[in-house]
Amino acid sequence: MSVSQVSGTSRICVVTGGSRGIGAAVAADLSAAGHRVVLAARDAEALEHAAKALSGPALTVPLDLTAPGAADELFGRVEAEWGPAEVLVCAAGAGASAKLTETTDELWEAQLALNLTAPFRCLRRALPPMRAAGWGRVVVVASTAAKVGTPYVAAYTAAKHGVLGLVRSAAAELAGSGVTVNAVCPGYVDTPMTDATVAAIVARTGRTEDEARAALARMQPIGRLIRPGEVAAVVRLLLEQEALNGQAVTVDGGGVQS
Repeated sequence: MSVSQVSGTSRICVVTGGSRGIGAAVAADLSAAGHRVVLAARDAEALEHAAKALSGPALTVPLDLTAPGAADELFGRVEAEWGPAEVLVCAAGAGASAKLTETTDELWEAQLALNLTAPFRCLRRALPPMRAAGWGRVVVVASTAAKVGTPYVAAYTAAKHGVLGLVRSAAAELAGSGVTVNAVCPGYVDTPMTDATVAAIVARTGRTEDEARAALARMQPIGRLIRPGEVAAVVRLLLEQEALNGQAVTVDGGGVQS
């Protein structure tokens, strides 16, 4: 059963971080299924490039989701152009590496702002119209770092643990309303974010880029990086099935079992 078949019509889908990586893969999947897709991210040029690759109607909203009022701006624009959002996929995120004792207040606050506070504000703004309509789907892209402690990324790990708590609390609050809230927790995915991690490893350790990438690939039991399309397929499953609510589905080839 597809997202559209649930209601017999195309849905209005908002994808944050939709300009590249997992967000772009999710947007392409939803567009191919016949839905209208809103792409939101900071880079206007990258957004337009991603929108042109979609097979159906697309709306781009360039903005910084960590800025005060950004969620209101995003959903206000969607409502003015197309109507209330029916599907929200929060895929915007970024990591930063530092020893705990070297994690500055600025790094800590930046990680929480993007990976926890921005999804919270988007949920807070998107959920009332969904609840009023009696139907809605939310999926937050978290991380395996939402389930286990990971060294040298304390701020990122704390934010991802926090966003998983947000998902579970929202799901419990909305159970039976027709609105579901779930998370997908990928391992290392072949995206620009992982490219940045590779570059940081190279700078810190002196390894070659190939060596650093291979080390990350080995962290998945399947011996390779996860593909963005594999994450998008799990997002689609969570959007399709009403019985899945409050779940955090790990996509890492079997490394974190929960």
